[in-house]
Amino acid sequence: MSETTDGKPLTWLIDMDGVLVRGSQLIPGADEFINRLRAAGKSFLILTNNSLYTPRDLQTRLASLGLRVNLNELFTSAMATAQFLQRQAPEGSAYVVGEDGLTAALREAGYTLTEHSPDYVVLGEMLSYSFTRLTQAVRLIREGARFIATNPDPSGPGEDGVVPATGAVGALIHETTGVRPYYVGKPNPLMIRSALRTFGGHVETSVMVGDRMDTDIVAGTEAGMETTLVLTGVTTREMVSHFPYRPTRIVESVAEIEV
Repeated sequence: MSETTDGKPLTWLIDMDGVLVRGSQLIPGADEFINRLRAAGKSFLILTNNSLYTPRDLQTRLASLGLRVNLNELFTSAMATAQFLQRQAPEGSAYVVGEDGLTAALREAGYTLTEHSPDYVVLGEMLSYSFTRLTQAVRLIREGARFIATNPDPSGPGEDGVVPATGAVGALIHETTGVRPYYVGKPNPLMIRSALRTFGGHVETSVMVGDRMDTDIVAGTEAGMETTLVLTGVTTREMVSHFPYRPTRIVESVAEIEV
């Protein structure tokens, strides 16, 4: 791995939930970790597979927890999806089953949102799924629209417990249409490469920091990056041996990471 003269990576990709925040709480040491990156002159992006929110929404949420970041330091699966579609079919059209984070990203990428003969049906997270919109999505896919989804997570955290997420709804549409969605978000390394491209980073000089072996660590590994697993989220140290791949290093939390 090509690094700086001090042997440390130049750029950092950092998962948000389970790494910097847990629910409505900032993980201890997260703000100091971000401050260390800034003081060392290291570039970083905070990533999330959640497509619900715009970068400004996320910026506000993090600020309310005591972590101040710039808009250009946030990258979502909705943004990765919009970038992917912009490269695949510039100025295309899409029927969206999703919230503001996804619709705003697609509009910014030059996409027209329509219910009539779209190039793509694009599925993302929703606060509440409309049976009418899901039915329309199914019909449009059957008529030939290509099927894209922001991320494959089958469930996510809600105020009162686990809630169905994009992957579960994607499976429902797949069972109805026979068409599998193409998932852009983690563990697809495409999201990692898209994130790096936004600030000119390279896999050889970057590290992925995450709490999930099955999304963050595998995505970083497949992209060719070093990986750091933190134990403040989903994965425990005992679970690591169950996977056929390994993180480059394991730490208790971001508070331990030297930059």
